[in-house]
Amino acid sequence: MSVALSVNGLTARIGDLDILRGVDLEVPFGEVHVLMGPNGSGKSTLCHALMGRSGYETGGSATVNGVSILDLETDARAAAGLFEAFQYPVEIPGVSFRDLVAEMAASSSEPDVVLSRADQAAEQLKMGPFLDRPVNVGLSGGEKKRAEMYQMAVAAPRVAILDEIDSGLDIDAVREVAGLVEELRGPDLGVLIITHYSRILRYMEPDKVHVMVDGRIVRSGGPEVADELEASGYEAERSGGGDPLADLP
Repeated sequence: MSVALSVNGLTARIGDLDILRGVDLEVPFGEVHVLMGPNGSGKSTLCHALMGRSGYETGGSATVNGVSILDLETDARAAAGLFEAFQYPVEIPGVSFRDLVAEMAASSSEPDVVLSRADQAAEQLKMGPFLDRPVNVGLSGGEKKRAEMYQMAVAAPRVAILDEIDSGLDIDAVREVAGLVEELRGPDLGVLIITHYSRILRYMEPDKVHVMVDGRIVRSGGPEVADELEASGYEAERSGGGDPLADLP
């Protein structure tokens, strides 16, 4: 299976603070992977480093669909097929979802294709009542996350990083967001979900779960890894007590 996202030896630091200390990760097309870890482990920094957020000094390599991205500006990374859904989606007063889609179409070499995807996604994700409203203004937490999924469907990225997509949601909204991710799963997309908790995994079927501690991925395995973390916490992973060979094929 071809690889959507490939990360090798990725490091990231701010000033003298090392945050990522050599991250290796692959997300194939058609798969949904989950990255879990305690607060301060570097999960969100991984997201920021891949998207090109300013202030980080990075090393190693990262590719999206075979395209090296670490030397690219954020807009070029997006053009290469990288998409981020934010933990706290920003509000854009005065700009409607319909305006946003029009801008996406205008910047595309295939505007009719973008508009067609937007129509299909609006129907699939039940976005019709929101299209003429300002982006995220006055929306509930669940509605904002639905809007993020709509934008992802319109953008049709090769890699989607969903940063804390379940943050601040009640149980019904978590179930809904998990269902939306499953609806958008496809052979031309690799998905990386970053989360603290296993609750969203009760409503979806991830292909692999990775555990990050102290800026490194220390364990990778199937969905059962999340269940073990829910039961025992991260202390065994912090102390190196997890068996690094347990999840190898």
